[in-house]
Amino acid sequence: MELRGFLYGFYEKRLLSELAGGRIPNHIGVMVDGNRRWAKQFNAPTSQGHQAGADKIHEFLGWCQELGVKVVTLYMLSTDNMSRSSEELDLLMGIIANTLDRLDDDANISVNAMGAPELLPDYLAERLNKLTARTPVREKIHVNVAVGYGGRREIVDAVRELLHDAVAKGSDISALADTLSVDDISRFLYTRGQPDPDLVIRTSGEQRLSGFLMWQSAYSEFYFCEALWPAFRKVDFLRALRDYAGRQRRFGT
Repeated sequence: MELRGFLYGFYEKRLLSELAGGRIPNHIGVMVDGNRRWAKQFNAPTSQGHQAGADKIHEFLGWCQELGVKVVTLYMLSTDNMSRSSEELDLLMGIIANTLDRLDDDANISVNAMGAPELLPDYLAERLNKLTARTPVREKIHVNVAVGYGGRREIVDAVRELLHDAVAKGSDISALADTLSVDDISRFLYTRGQPDPDLVIRTSGEQRLSGFLMWQSAYSEFYFCEALWPAFRKVDFLRALRDYAGRQRRFGT
C-alpha cells in the first residue's frame, strides 16, 4: 500500500506539472453518477453510496478551488430521479440537506439553486432558498446545485418567465416572437448571468446528457469517466483537465 500511495502521489504531481500554465476551465458541470452502483459493489445500503457521493462533492470542490475553477454545477437530483422509492428519496433528501449545511459552513462558496423547489420537501426547499440568499465572506467558487432539475423543464421555465416578463412590460407577444433571440432565452435560464460550462464531466461510464444543462452545454467539451462518483480520484479529475487542455475548441465554427 505504501508503494501504491507513493506511485499515486508521483503520478498526481506529474499531472499537475503538465497542467501548469495550461488552460483550466472556468465553469465545470459534473454529473455525479454511480452512487448506487458503488454501494452495490460493497453489498452496502444505497444510502451509504449516496453519503459517499456527498462526501466526494466536498472533496471535489476543494480540488476545484486549488486549481482556480470559478464555477461548478453539480447535477445531484433530476426530475426523473423523483420516481424512485419514497424510502430512498427520503434518505437522499436528508443527505442532500446535510450537504447543503456543509456548503453553508464554507465562507469561500456562493450557491445558486437550480430546479423545481415545489417538487422537494419544504425543509429542503427552504435550505436551498436560505443558502442562495447568503453572501459568502470571500467568494472563491460559485456552486450551482441542481436538485429536482430537468433540462427540458429549465427551458420551458425560461420561456414562460420571458413571456410573463413581456406581458408585464406591455410588450406585443407577436412582435416578441418575430425578434426572439438566443440571448433573450438565456437571460431567464437558471444560470442567468453565468458563463456556459467549458467542460462537462460524467462519471460511471455512461455517455449521455440525461437532460443536464441542455441549453448551456451546446458548445461544451465532454469528458466521460469510467470511475463511479464515490471512487472518483483527484488523478481522474486531473486527467479530465489534461484532456480538456489538449482540445481545440471550435464553438461550432
